Amino acid sequence: MATFLLFLIIAASAFSTLNADVNIDCGTSELYSSDDYSIGWVGDDNYIQHGESVELRSSSSLYQPLATLRVFADRKKSCYNIDSSKGSKVLVRAYFYYGNYDGKSSPPSFDLHFDGNHWATVETSIDQSVFYEVIYVTKTDTISVCVAQTAPNMFPFISAIEVRDLDSKMYADLDLNRALMLKRRVAYGTKAIVRSIDDIYDRIWVPAVSVDGLTVLSSDEILVEVDLGDSPPSAVLLNAFSTDSTSSSIRLGTNLPTTKVPIYMNMYFSEVSVLDSTQTRSFELQIDGTPSSKPFIPAYLKAGEMILTNVTASSSNNFTLVATSDSTLPPLINALEVFTISDELTDGTNSDDVDGLVSLQGQFDALGDWGGDPCLPSPYSWDWINCTSDSTPRVTALHLGSFGLSGLLPDFSSMTSLEIIDMHNNSLIGSIPEFLGTLPNLKQLNLAGNGLSGSIPSSISNNKKLKLVVTDNPDLCVSGKSCETASGVDTFDSDGSSGKKKSKLPVILGTTIPVFVLLWVIAGVCAVLHHKRKSAAIAAGNAGGANKPYGNPQAGQMQMAANNNNNTAQNMVHDFMVNVQEQLQSAQEPADQNNQQ
Repeated sequence: MATFLLFLIIAASAFSTLNADVNIDCGTSELYSSDDYSIGWVGDDNYIQHGESVELRSSSSLYQPLATLRVFADRKKSCYNIDSSKGSKVLVRAYFYYGNYDGKSSPPSFDLHFDGNHWATVETSIDQSVFYEVIYVTKTDTISVCVAQTAPNMFPFISAIEVRDLDSKMYADLDLNRALMLKRRVAYGTKAIVRSIDDIYDRIWVPAVSVDGLTVLSSDEILVEVDLGDSPPSAVLLNAFSTDSTSSSIRLGTNLPTTKVPIYMNMYFSEVSVLDSTQTRSFELQIDGTPSSKPFIPAYLKAGEMILTNVTASSSNNFTLVATSDSTLPPLINALEVFTISDELTDGTNSDDVDGLVSLQGQFDALGDWGGDPCLPSPYSWDWINCTSDSTPRVTALHLGSFGLSGLLPDFSSMTSLEIIDMHNNSLIGSIPEFLGTLPNLKQLNLAGNGLSGSIPSSISNNKKLKLVVTDNPDLCVSGKSCETASGVDTFDSDGSSGKKKSKLPVILGTTIPVFVLLWVIAGVCAVLHHKRKSAAIAAGNAGGANKPYGNPQAGQMQMAANNNNNTAQNMVHDFMVNVQEQLQSAQEPADQNNQQ
């Protein structure tokens, strides 16, 4: 059994690789194959590193990808980035199942985005899953799926993500700069969901619910000829809904919003019965009783299609299939897709700014987990940047103080709209790049509290419009000229003026060594004087003293010698002190001169 399961996983993974399909089970790190539809799933730990993984309490009876979720409580917007090919037509699907994971019985509402575009407002419930689907042509080589918090304590989450590559001929009437948002996809007359096994593009066809006045028609055949660009699966064309008589119409449920929106509708038809020469099935589409199509005659076991676009509609509009006057049989329908058409898709944040941000993310691990479009949709930009409100926004500020950045500053010179760069209190090292002084709009540069070294580039120090802060960089020299630092450093104050911390090591050495020698000299002189005086006192004691009667004249001479020696020692000390003072003054002069530069 284990071997068979492994085979399924490998086969599913190979299929996904071949078709560039992606199946992400959010909140798990497992790799497995779903028995429900033989889809190979992967965990999301290679796609995102923040948020909290949650396993639902009553997960045994759930479709496995819905048994876990990832919830986000720390950012405005959290995104999954998925590799794709620029210009590919893709189907992206996102699943949400609340399941009362937090025990609060309060299912949240939040926004869903793709590639910087607003996708939907997700409305969750306690015990019902919901999914959202979009079809569009990618503008870059990355697909982003993001959830964004829109209200306090309403933390966004996501259960699963699927991406499917579509054929370029599918949904060909769609403007390439717009997207299709799925509202309804149903198969009439089927008894179970039709998807990946029968539909190679893994669209989810839900069985339509029959109502009074409708009958189910079924074919005994197993295949239908399909030669349509939209490639509906045969499984949805072998059954149909019809009415009892030609006087009855089929009303199509659309699930459209209450306000009018542009729509895109695909209706699929195939005759499921062999008709005799006296029978004819012909019908037309009417909107609110007005014909909106030419008469349509379905062929036996061959797929046909009616496409409705360039129309605005809402839930208040009635879409019906009505038999034409020459038809002997009532209308039928096999399958239906209803989409709303998006606004024009954004091109995203300015590509030069994106390149610069990618460079920063490549250098600093702390920034690597920020995905999706940096600025769009407004106001859901990344937490640490500011953007303009242009249709193609520019990044104007980097707020990266105390962000855990470490290492060298990379080249992000392409971000020419930057006005503020704040990277204080990190662990940046190396020299300050020259390009920072050439950014044409930069007004504030805060690099304080790092480990930067070398000199301030002239492009920065000569920029009078730039407010520079580089305090607390122990190895940074800011004199603007060639300079050397030891443990003392040069720093810029917040007002841009430089304040030098003079190197004290030469002064300390120049002062300590002469004082040490001076102490030894004084000690030696005192010892000599003490010895001389002691010798003279002994001699005078033996002779009775120089002023005593009968005193020894030699003792008096010895006393005079001692006095002379004392004078000589005093002169030596005086000369030495003068010499020391001169040395101290000469040692201090270079430091004072350097301080004036």
